[in-house]
Amino acid sequence: MTVNQADTVVVGAGIVGLAHALAAARRGERVVVFERDDFAVGASIRNFGMIWAIGQERGAVYERALRSREIWLEIAAKTGLWAEQTGSLHLAHHPDEVAVLEEFLATTPAARERGVTLLTAQEATRRSAVARPDGLLAAMWSPTEVNVDPRRAIPAVAEHLVAEYGVDIRFGTTVRSVDPPTVSTTAGEWRAGRVIVCSGNDFATLYPDVFAESGLVRCKLQMMRTGVQPGGRQLGPMLCGGLTLLHYAAFDGLGARAPLAERMAAELPFHREHGIHVLLSQTADGRLTIGDSHAYGTTHDPFENEEINEAVLAYLATFATLPDARITERWTGYYPSLRDGRTELVVSPEPSVTVVNGVGGAGMTLSFGLAEEVVGA
Repeated sequence: MTVNQADTVVVGAGIVGLAHALAAARRGERVVVFERDDFAVGASIRNFGMIWAIGQERGAVYERALRSREIWLEIAAKTGLWAEQTGSLHLAHHPDEVAVLEEFLATTPAARERGVTLLTAQEATRRSAVARPDGLLAAMWSPTEVNVDPRRAIPAVAEHLVAEYGVDIRFGTTVRSVDPPTVSTTAGEWRAGRVIVCSGNDFATLYPDVFAESGLVRCKLQMMRTGVQPGGRQLGPMLCGGLTLLHYAAFDGLGARAPLAERMAAELPFHREHGIHVLLSQTADGRLTIGDSHAYGTTHDPFENEEINEAVLAYLATFATLPDARITERWTGYYPSLRDGRTELVVSPEPSVTVVNGVGGAGMTLSFGLAEEVVGA
């Protein structure tokens, strides 16, 4: 039997797997990636396309996000990948939301050093034509966020790995087992010095015992997309409102968040029950992506709840007015999540094997930086 050779085998061609393949290839390694589906269909294409550094845990994770941003822009410069440096606006329509933003800026010098600042309502609406001006008190502007189109970006990254680094990506190929240094696949046997398992939402097939002890659960979310906006209208900065201040780890530990959470629980109990916070981004062809909700568990029903979609759109209308809000697509997404504050799962179940998972909804934002840390820049 012929046994193929590689320096590094990566299992999974979502953004986490592709990022680790890139990190290894940049070290001059011969890399092969196995993906059981014929093309990317999971969380890596079912998202906003936000490289969202501003929401990440302050400190090392924020810096990891900024490094990922650099790599996205490097790839875009080489390939023509659509990657708009739009920045973001956190729109505040209530005094308690302003208080959270003010405390965040006062306690986060790293963000201030990168141009994050508080704007007046008038300054915010000059930056965003769709930000709703009535009742707007202030907004936090961050210049670091980048908007990509995930359905185009993931294939583009894969093509870049093949063309630039000679990475061998085998779509439609299932990894049956890993017995270092041998990796058994439906495309034959491979020997590799290192195996990196980035299997995403399928965290039970390889090393099920590791995942059983990991604390990982699945997050189910609902998202929507409009058609192309009239006249080719551009969104500009990606937008969010006060609910987002309760979702992201960047705002953990802020004293001003408790009164905001108390008010939101009283005024928006359905939103809080279903983990709704609302983000708005754009695709390369001008459509707007809207979402999302968050439900956590080991198994979820496969159905959408239209009440959740209605709640998302109702909250969006409190801070943004879209030129054309008609929805043309709805979908459900799933990703693995750690619910104990960890930002990733990186474990070595046996020598020369590393499992990387659990980056949650921040895969597009964190994967490139994380991969450099795991593989070694």
